[in-house]
Amino acid sequence: MYSRVYVEITNVCNMNCSFCHGHSRNARFMSDDEFNLILDRLSGQTEYIYYHLMGEPLLHPLLPVFLKTAKNKGFRSMITTNGTLLNKCGDAIIQAGIHKVNISVHSFEDSDTDGYKKYIDEIADFAKKANDTGTIIVFRFWNNGIDEDKNSFALNYLRTKFEGEWAENSKGLRIRNKMFIEYGEIFGWPDKNADIQGDEVFCYGLRDHFGILCDGTVVPCCLDSDGVINLGNIFESEVDSILSSERATTMKKAFDCRTASEELCRRCAYAQRFSVKK
Repeated sequence: MYSRVYVEITNVCNMNCSFCHGHSRNARFMSDDEFNLILDRLSGQTEYIYYHLMGEPLLHPLLPVFLKTAKNKGFRSMITTNGTLLNKCGDAIIQAGIHKVNISVHSFEDSDTDGYKKYIDEIADFAKKANDTGTIIVFRFWNNGIDEDKNSFALNYLRTKFEGEWAENSKGLRIRNKMFIEYGEIFGWPDKNADIQGDEVFCYGLRDHFGILCDGTVVPCCLDSDGVINLGNIFESEVDSILSSERATTMKKAFDCRTASEELCRRCAYAQRFSVKK
């Protein structure tokens, strides 16, 4: 069983963040029938559905419906969002039974001061309501060293909003039960035009996760934003047949040998963090 599967319910976003690779695909929103088919075909494959590869999941008008459906079918739903729509959609996703929300606070780093203050206030209000109902909340600061003034402002403000332990852990801080701060570095996305990153390549793609783009294309990881490594289509084939294909099997065997069978993987800077032998 996979620890998680990334399901892109839309590839449309309301922001244009500098750290995001973006994509060249046509804009698309997954239908209710398509989402239901995916859940049926993921039964027994994973317990956790992550609602993103590209796109902002809160833009999808059927998101609360999707969350309820997934919960009824035994899945736990995780959302990663830029947070700008939580003041409009937050109550609906809480009521629908969202399990975890990652808020990419670094998405708003290019805003003016007043806009940033309003944004932090809105995501903090949502986080309190959601966390009080048992939802896991993670405030992500994946921009180490980029804008420390705004990071400091956000962290200090969050301290005024949430009493708790504020204890250090391996990823950042544990504010209180089921609420965390997570730090991270900006990373280089895989790109077919990027430089080759090195001879040694290892990745957890196809080992503990895989992704499904909004048109049903199955990809080996959450960073193949354009579906360059197309393993098949879940709307047309069962998961087992897709992931046991010659291309997928070759990829997994190559990673076991710390090499890459796909050119895109050789040009992935993110994979390099796993490639150094311990």
